[in-house]
Amino acid sequence: MADDVHGEKGLLGRRGLLAAGAAGALGAAGAGAARAEGGTPGAADRTITLTGRLPTGAPDFVYLPFDVPAGVREVAVTYRYDKPTVPAGTPGNSCDIGLFDERGTDLGGRGFRGWSGGFRTEFSVSREQATPGYLPGPVRPGRWHVVLGPYQVAPQGLEYRVDVTLRSGAPGGVFTPSYPPERARGRGRAWYRGDCHLHTVHSDGRRLPAEVAAGARAAGLDFLVSTDHNTTSAHGVWGPFAGPDLLIMLGEEVTTRNGHWLALGLQPGQFVDWRYRSRDEAFPRFARQVRRQGGLVVPAHPFCPYVACQWKFGYEDADAVEVWNGPWTYDDESAVDGWDARLAVALRQGRSWLPAVGNSDAHSAPQVIGSPHTVVLAEDLTRDDVLDGIRSGRSWLAESATVQLEFTATGNGRQAGIGEELTVPADAPVDVRLAVAGVPNGTVRFLTDEGQLHQESLPADGAGTVVWRTTASLAAFVRAEVRRPRADGTPGKGNSMGPDLPWGPMAALTNPIVLQVAE
Repeated sequence: MADDVHGEKGLLGRRGLLAAGAAGALGAAGAGAARAEGGTPGAADRTITLTGRLPTGAPDFVYLPFDVPAGVREVAVTYRYDKPTVPAGTPGNSCDIGLFDERGTDLGGRGFRGWSGGFRTEFSVSREQATPGYLPGPVRPGRWHVVLGPYQVAPQGLEYRVDVTLRSGAPGGVFTPSYPPERARGRGRAWYRGDCHLHTVHSDGRRLPAEVAAGARAAGLDFLVSTDHNTTSAHGVWGPFAGPDLLIMLGEEVTTRNGHWLALGLQPGQFVDWRYRSRDEAFPRFARQVRRQGGLVVPAHPFCPYVACQWKFGYEDADAVEVWNGPWTYDDESAVDGWDARLAVALRQGRSWLPAVGNSDAHSAPQVIGSPHTVVLAEDLTRDDVLDGIRSGRSWLAESATVQLEFTATGNGRQAGIGEELTVPADAPVDVRLAVAGVPNGTVRFLTDEGQLHQESLPADGAGTVVWRTTASLAAFVRAEVRRPRADGTPGKGNSMGPDLPWGPMAALTNPIVLQVAE
């Protein structure tokens, strides 16, 4: 991927980064029309050159085979491809790269050795070490494959050159992974803040894992999830950066051609394949793989406008959905609206509903770790407890740790909180109460399956309590939003139409409190 693609969202932020070449995926596998040129037989190092041309409409992934003889200690790869000038509005060439070893390229198989998307032009793997994004391990003899991901091909085609250097010698030491523990020092049953979507140098980020952990602590977070694109290579380096004050969980951003999803809470080193489209009907298989490990399946930034980012797999196999990704923009607004519509249908029909999460998707400065993040009610600060809190919808979304919130519904002598159910007689009064701090001149919105039914402004110091009354016969659920003022300083108005967004940026958003009519 090109440099300087990590600016502010809306310019060249995480979505610009994705558009510039971080995304990569595969539908039908295809053999590369490559030409191989061998090096000097018997030399200590041997370079194999693979060249070819891909036409417009090439397979999503192209596999380039090469043979590794016995005695090779390291495989080193460099690649380049042409970038011809194209007319305005026409996609130019963009080509990702990865590596599979002698165990093969089968979907979900064991041969995966790494992926760097379009972020690197060279990489190497050996038993002792590997370039970030790639997995250290034995270099065994057999047929290996470089895999190209030409997700955009210009009308002129894409000409590539891949140089594979096989370096002979003693295999070297064995890499010993250091995985983070699944428990940190918690506060018992409490609200814990965490960012579940973060990138490092192991995919297309520019922060080291140590810098991400330091950023999470600086943001006041209790936990984070490592979610580099299409690789688990960071899993084995997080151990030294966890601690009693910070739970680090393992995951992956599974970056397909039909949308991205977060595999949260993976077991150490468990890779989740991404080489399919929605038409291949493979997504449910990999969703089950994640759930078997106790993890969560979370579609990420489902309305992101760039190629390969829009979510096309549906939500039947999801455990939650990321409705807020990085600084607030119009596609987050669309994601919340879509989530709200599905929420209303599910609760009216008595079906399970999909919780919302929010994450920073931070890759590098100036993107802010923990802005936004998800605040989870968990029994303790452990992997299983945090994931259970997210799965159950006992969570709310915060712009930063300066935003504080409490949200309850009380009726018929009972009380329920976020993600919980309150069962009351149909016409019994239900008092909905939101206490909030940290949003000066903000606007509180209460929304139900009928839409927005109450709006109230916060004072200049940003702290206040808003109470509103309804009944279970009038509302299947109640959820709350807290918005910053609009750019012109006005609070906005929910029941109006015009050319601009009706609201300022989100400061906090809750999952619903479900109101059930007593039988």
